[in-house]
Amino acid sequence: MDPALIGLVAFAVMLVLLAIRVPIAFALIGVASVAAFSIFAFRTGTFLPERAFRATSALVFNNSFDLLHSFDLSMIPLFIALGNIAYRAGITTAVYDAAKVWLLRVRGGIAVASVMGCGGFSAITGSSLACASTMGKICTPEMLRLGYDPRLATASVAAGGTLGSLIPPSILFIIYAIFTETSVNKLFIAGILPGLLTLAGFVLVIAMWIRADPSAVPACGEAASIADKVKAFRRAWPAAVIFAVIVVGIYGGYFTATAAAAVSVVLTMLIGLAQRQLDLSGIWQAVRETCVQTAAIFFVAAGAKIFVAAIALTGMAPALVEWVSEAEFSTAALLLAICAVYLVLGMFLDPIGIMVLTLPLVVPLVESYGLNLIWFGVVVVKLLEIGLITPPVGLNVFVLSNVVGKDAPVGMVFSGIWRFLSIDVVVLLLLVAFPSISLVLSNAVQ
Repeated sequence: MDPALIGLVAFAVMLVLLAIRVPIAFALIGVASVAAFSIFAFRTGTFLPERAFRATSALVFNNSFDLLHSFDLSMIPLFIALGNIAYRAGITTAVYDAAKVWLLRVRGGIAVASVMGCGGFSAITGSSLACASTMGKICTPEMLRLGYDPRLATASVAAGGTLGSLIPPSILFIIYAIFTETSVNKLFIAGILPGLLTLAGFVLVIAMWIRADPSAVPACGEAASIADKVKAFRRAWPAAVIFAVIVVGIYGGYFTATAAAAVSVVLTMLIGLAQRQLDLSGIWQAVRETCVQTAAIFFVAAGAKIFVAAIALTGMAPALVEWVSEAEFSTAALLLAICAVYLVLGMFLDPIGIMVLTLPLVVPLVESYGLNLIWFGVVVVKLLEIGLITPPVGLNVFVLSNVVGKDAPVGMVFSGIWRFLSIDVVVLLLLVAFPSISLVLSNAVQ
């Protein structure tokens, strides 16, 4: 049996399994194992299963072992722990609280504060779904209580939650770096300007929404006192310090991304204890949550590594590169096709599933065209970010709807999300047209 045909069948089966919500780790390991077994069994042209057992076992266990002993992978539990400890210490929501106090006199200021709070939360946790879940519990009910248009109150938080994919640290950047063998440090730094550009775009969307429909938000509240503003600013400083440690440490060459994560975890714990916002019980809860979340990600990563190895056996990537070369597609046509594939898949699948399905084939194509993999990583994560709020799935929308309850039905959230999707597309076009937006800072990192 032709290995390329086995690879095509494996991809088709994976899409079906993910579409019917089979857990991604089980789907990856199962499909990859069967595909590798079939390739080894048919290697001589006839089906010889006795020759495939040992080779398939070696592929599965060796790739899992190599991945789990990867130094870069150690930063995932560290950044997850950072987010959980910071949440328990009240640091992740302090940015929102401070922005809310400072923007009371601004029309729609709570919505703007929600987006800024999502940006601050993302700068510590690196998880879009965690951001949407946590900030959805805090921001959306308050906006609904104050009389905000429910579409604005829900869509702003669902969209703001996607910033966790782009603003460093980002779990998606770490996974991309591992599977493409690129620098995590450079990817983190490359995501800063696109992340801030997206945040500014979301604030612009809110301003334009209010201008078009002033009834979408209540009247401005009374301005907070100087004492309240100073107090709110003081509560928010730990988030700024932690983000600065990560960015300045990496950008200045003082830390690797892994070292920055470790230092930030210790710093966050000390700040939480010093402010008496964190105790041993809170630390224990954070550690438990970190273990569960890390185990889930590692299981998926191991399955992805096995799947990538199985696809390599099929020879599909070189064949695809050769076919594209012979077709003489322009760079613009190639990028348009890649963006279309990611946007379509993003409507139905979760970001990690999309990455592990596409990277084995897409990265060789991008390299064959001489494109920068750091810049391409930012584009990919931006595409995945868009997928998080794109119907009919839009994971952030479903997470927000779930945590808010009956006040945030999925259909209503989607009815307001298109405005934020529009600005996302504009930012995506800017990133594709002007790679320097992503590379100007990362090129300075050693």
